[in-house]
Amino acid sequence: MTRSALALLALVASAAMPAAVGAQRAAPPLPAKVDPKVAALRDAALKDDVAWDIVEGLTTEVGQRLAATEAEARARSWAVAKLKALGFRNVHVETYQMPVWLRGEESAQIVAPFPQQLKLVALGNSGATPAGGITAPVVVFKTYGDLANAPDGSLAGKIAYVGNAMQPAQDGSSYGTYGVARFVGPALAARKGAMATVIRSIGTDHHRNPHTGGTNWPDGVTPIPAAALSVPDAELIERMAERGKPITMKLVLTPRFAGTGTSGNVVAEVPGTDPKAGIVLVGGHLDSWDLGTGAIDDASGVAITTAAAKRLLDGPRPRRTIRVVWFGAEEPGGFGGKDYARVHGSERHATAGESDFGADRVWRFEVNLPDSAKPVADRLQSALAPLGIGRGAGVGGDGTDVGPTLALGVAAIDLNQDGTRYFDTHHTPDDVLDRIDPEQLRQNVAAWTTMLAIVANAPEEIGAVTPRR
Repeated sequence: MTRSALALLALVASAAMPAAVGAQRAAPPLPAKVDPKVAALRDAALKDDVAWDIVEGLTTEVGQRLAATEAEARARSWAVAKLKALGFRNVHVETYQMPVWLRGEESAQIVAPFPQQLKLVALGNSGATPAGGITAPVVVFKTYGDLANAPDGSLAGKIAYVGNAMQPAQDGSSYGTYGVARFVGPALAARKGAMATVIRSIGTDHHRNPHTGGTNWPDGVTPIPAAALSVPDAELIERMAERGKPITMKLVLTPRFAGTGTSGNVVAEVPGTDPKAGIVLVGGHLDSWDLGTGAIDDASGVAITTAAAKRLLDGPRPRRTIRVVWFGAEEPGGFGGKDYARVHGSERHATAGESDFGADRVWRFEVNLPDSAKPVADRLQSALAPLGIGRGAGVGGDGTDVGPTLALGVAAIDLNQDGTRYFDTHHTPDDVLDRIDPEQLRQNVAAWTTMLAIVANAPEEIGAVTPRR
């Protein structure tokens, strides 16, 4: 008997199946009902102007906000004034000390075999060349894996180039995959003897704008000059290497470590009615890199979470206190998040979440909630669906700033933005206001408003969880 005949018999048998047998199949669960008050708050937030006002003001009146510099201090003052004007309570700054890194002169050129000028920027925490720069042979590694397989000592007296093939991804997962070239690639090159390193920018664009970002130096590794090339210039070097001729580069990088400076977290609250119910922690980071004005990274994040909390502030008091934090010094190593956990880790937090992935539409949410609070996630699923947001299958708990607090066992709620175009602009001079779409920004505010309205008023107890690994 043929497969098509078998399929036809199966179809006939299914059609003839008694109704009682079909009725034994489990019915899908009914969606949770949406509280009309939550729906009203959500829909009103789609006309929000507060978030845009914050982003526009912060990028226009302050601009770039490099951590632990005078610019970040001005940003904290600006934030305190804005939060007080919006009516938030308990507005204050919590300062801490941290190392300061400052950018210097940055230039590079291919000396041979085909002389050309290059566009690049120093990576945060980069070491420096002499004032006159260095001129040295370039060893080309198209991937981080190629660098890892290079023999120890083989890069002595050379500049290591490390490539990558980062591609756009809605969930941003390619950043973790290819970002290793920036996160730890320079330190690995240093351990193998390199006198300097340049990487292909961790970005998905093809503009001649290099992407900066921090790099890490483990104990015992002396920082070497480390920079990121624009994607077109990185591809240029790889094409030169394919011609089989030795490449020589002149590199000038003169950043400096400037001792210890002050950074800080700006804290504000929407007071709740039940102090025992725990704090709902939300926010983003106030600092930025110094190439653009930090619009998508992360003026938009502090704006979105603040605008959402403002909508709860203007209504009946929620059960749980909503604490909005504009974290300082995220970019150079998450100093603000670590200090917040140090200061407030003994307080009871119900949930924590942050917005730090631009301002494009939220498309998914994920949670890490205790069993006692599972209905909260069901209500979120129903209330967020009209915004085009689905429930993911993963475990929530993402974010540099809230990470140290989540590590203490605090429940997590992630609202994931579409990252398809985020890494076109991330850490570049193009991180400016016109990269933000006002309508998508409003959708973000509506999503966070919905989450806060449900979580801050949830009757369920939200206890400790096992943190995501």
